[in-house]
Amino acid sequence: MCVDAIRWFGMVKRLVLTGGGMVFAMMMEVEAEAQLGGAVRQVIVATAADWDSNRAVMQCYERGSPREAWRPLLGQGVPVLLGREGLAWGRGVFQVPQNGVPMKKEKDWRAPAGVFQLGMLFGYAAGAPGGAVWPYVQVGKWDAYVDDSSSPYYNRHVRVRPDQVPPWFEKQRMRLGDAAYKWMLEIRHNQNPAVPGGGSAIFFHVRRGPDKPSAGCTTMAVEHLEWMIRWLRSEDSPHYVLLPRAEYRALREGWRLP
Repeated sequence: MCVDAIRWFGMVKRLVLTGGGMVFAMMMEVEAEAQLGGAVRQVIVATAADWDSNRAVMQCYERGSPREAWRPLLGQGVPVLLGREGLAWGRGVFQVPQNGVPMKKEKDWRAPAGVFQLGMLFGYAAGAPGGAVWPYVQVGKWDAYVDDSSSPYYNRHVRVRPDQVPPWFEKQRMRLGDAAYKWMLEIRHNQNPAVPGGGSAIFFHVRRGPDKPSAGCTTMAVEHLEWMIRWLRSEDSPHYVLLPRAEYRALREGWRLP
């Protein structure tokens, strides 16, 4: 990560006035507050109605410099689907509030909330969508993405040698020929470091239908995903923000979100 991507500040408490009265913006004491720094010039934001919602609206923002205002690019935003059971706090680039909401766990069917870097783009085609410059890996029959929390490769992509296939590979291999996984853009939840059982294999990928939530990924129509992939530039340090609307409003100023 670029050194300027995140700046740390001390312990804070804050109250915010809302239409319904006073709400704790942080809803708790936080040991440290993080902010998006000037190196971040692309941000994907998805906001859900509440913690139990499996739907959200996604908007993409960009700016040319830290002095410029964030510019939304998708009109009123586009619909995305989340984990079937809603959201839980994820392990991303910022320490998250201790507000009684649980942390994400493996196979809890919840999408990780917070602020995340993006990882590798995976797909079946020989190359990324036309015009895309994001780092790309073509998935083949020797690729795995490990969700076994007892494995030293937990929450990592692994490509094995055909002449040295380990016994765990068959259960961990990446699925081939699935239209929902035509493109899979890694959301870097629980990777620095990976906490065993903290949730794995979180991606942006193609939705299975307009009313079919995921196991914890953020999914959308293929045309929206391909547009986003073409838009991303690694030099602009893109981040993904996923939060319920109330938490987004409360944390927006402190975390310097769009």
